[in-house]
Amino acid sequence: MTSGRVRQRDVAERAGVSVRTVSNVVNDFVHVSQDTRERVLAAVAELGYRPNLAARELRTGRSGTVSLVVPEIDSPYFSDLASRMVRAGEAIGLTVHIAQSDGDPDRERALLAGPPGREVDGVVISPWALAADDVRPRGDGPPVVMLGERPGQGSVDRVAIDNVAAARDAVAHLLSRGRRRIAAVGLQPHRANETSALRREGYRQAVAAAGGTHQLGLEVVTQTLHRSDGAAAVRRLLEEGSDFDALFCFTDELALGAMRALHDAGLRVPDDVAVVGFDGIQDGAFSVPSLTTVRPDVTRIAELALAALGRHQAGEESTPTEYVAPHRLVVRESSCACLQQK
Repeated sequence: MTSGRVRQRDVAERAGVSVRTVSNVVNDFVHVSQDTRERVLAAVAELGYRPNLAARELRTGRSGTVSLVVPEIDSPYFSDLASRMVRAGEAIGLTVHIAQSDGDPDRERALLAGPPGREVDGVVISPWALAADDVRPRGDGPPVVMLGERPGQGSVDRVAIDNVAAARDAVAHLLSRGRRRIAAVGLQPHRANETSALRREGYRQAVAAAGGTHQLGLEVVTQTLHRSDGAAAVRRLLEEGSDFDALFCFTDELALGAMRALHDAGLRVPDDVAVVGFDGIQDGAFSVPSLTTVRPDVTRIAELALAALGRHQAGEESTPTEYVAPHRLVVRESSCACLQQK
């Protein structure tokens, strides 16, 4: 192949398909088999093909840009989500614009229409303040996909993991290590989202399945989900004289802060208190001890969200659908002393 700009024809030759098929894949049309789509995307990546987005916008009336709205860009989980969304978008010829809502209801509502002064083909939003019934396209604005669970039926597609099952897996692991007084850290009754309530439900189910009963004194509310909140939660448990031998923290940031407070109090992790977090952020692999965590498949979350937008852009009419991404428990030193001896 001669040097210069990679064309759709070059991608078609490499993938063994027609130019029309390449166009269908990069424009995310749905009527392409999964095998063909994967071959075309592999050729796109191999050749470094970049669609002519300006020409496509003139041809289709689309901008080739979608907006991702997250509460906190500096949160390790949301920054990872943003990175994976950008990569998933690039693979299908989309540019992803990132916006921060700060969990403010007015900003979340405004950003449902896309970033001010900029046309986008769709919005993916992870709201903290809005309930599902409040998350809907604005007038003739772009289609919207919601991340995570919210109270209400809702009128848009949503993508989430099974938070009840994920929390149940985490707590069942702690129980299997002989822990019986497990505190749940990260309840958020002041927020509209249901994530913390579902994780609490999974926690309670696992405790009940082991023949125990949950104790309200070991269910800890935190204002936010940051490291400082995790540290404050542990200090509060200790000051109240709570008897606990494990912590299930609703985010890894909470867990990392909690481990620092345990260290400051002279308690060893996991010997005295085992700790499990949630989110699978990179920091947990390098903490001392390394952090056991529930890791959502963030790449799959990004892919499912963009695919849902693509179906709306293709004019497919359907009732609101919930898509569930997988998760897995990553066991490390913070919950299993045997790993520290290897």
